[in-house]
Amino acid sequence: MILSIESSCDDSSIAITCIKTLQLIYHKKISQENEHSIYGGVVPELASRLHVKTLPDILIECKEYFPSLKAIAVTNEPGLSISLAQGIMMAKALSLSLKIPLININHLTGHIYSLFIEKKEIFPMCILLVSGGHTQIIEAKSYKETKIIASTLDDSFGESFDKVAKMLDLSYPGGPIVEQYAKKGDENRFSLPIPLKQSSKIAFSYSGLKNAIRLKIEKLKQEKNILSQKDKEDLCASFQNIAIEHLLQKVTKLFKTNTPLNFAIVGGASANIKLRNKINNLCHKHNTNLHLSKIKYCSDNAAMIGRLAIEYYNNKNFS
Repeated sequence: MILSIESSCDDSSIAITCIKTLQLIYHKKISQENEHSIYGGVVPELASRLHVKTLPDILIECKEYFPSLKAIAVTNEPGLSISLAQGIMMAKALSLSLKIPLININHLTGHIYSLFIEKKEIFPMCILLVSGGHTQIIEAKSYKETKIIASTLDDSFGESFDKVAKMLDLSYPGGPIVEQYAKKGDENRFSLPIPLKQSSKIAFSYSGLKNAIRLKIEKLKQEKNILSQKDKEDLCASFQNIAIEHLLQKVTKLFKTNTPLNFAIVGGASANIKLRNKINNLCHKHNTNLHLSKIKYCSDNAAMIGRLAIEYYNNKNFS
């Protein structure tokens, strides 16, 4: 088995995965959302201190598997450096004490393997990665052959949801709460610009859209002094509609240039149901196979790190 550790941001997670069968033997994640919500976003030093407490608490539950472990895997990039350090220090200690190899895992490639938890991998594949820190289109031929073919010019898709939620005094993380408000809102009430609509370039941008929604909020507050529940729902719906439409337009351009056989959405923001439905319709139109992670594996987790680590282990790619 492989023990895998994830601590790149504000989720402490450890998993145990069987190398031969790909079965997920054990998986636990402790979120820090409540602790960070009062600040409206992740506070790195607080995240690091919480990892110091929660990672050992989870590890205690894994002691029975230690004799069966063949390697330790850990996220080592990208992420918050002082959060990553907690997982890496634990992984090094386990590797040294158990005298088994250490495997460093790229967090973004790990998200790709959230598609293959307890499954065999499928390549080649084109992947839309949408999270709080990244918005990218990736071409992947294998776990070690990945190429970024499009990315954001400024802010990410997930981060823009968090910022809109903060502007509206909603809770953190912003993605799920904006999505819930949007379900009850009128997406046509507020006119917002679609980023890079006239650009032929396949790239993403969310800074302009964030600013546009900020101006709408300020105007409403000047007129009414306070935003009603309906105002917030309509703002969320209007914002979400354009944020997804922007993604859809750029992915459509990609499909017209080179339609992939396999396409996937991964990352924390890939849990958005409207985004999934829109991309599903696009893939159906182009006879492309759409691959989706289970909702519980969209956000950061050690299960995806462990699944990717099996490929490293089988190819003896140790750190």
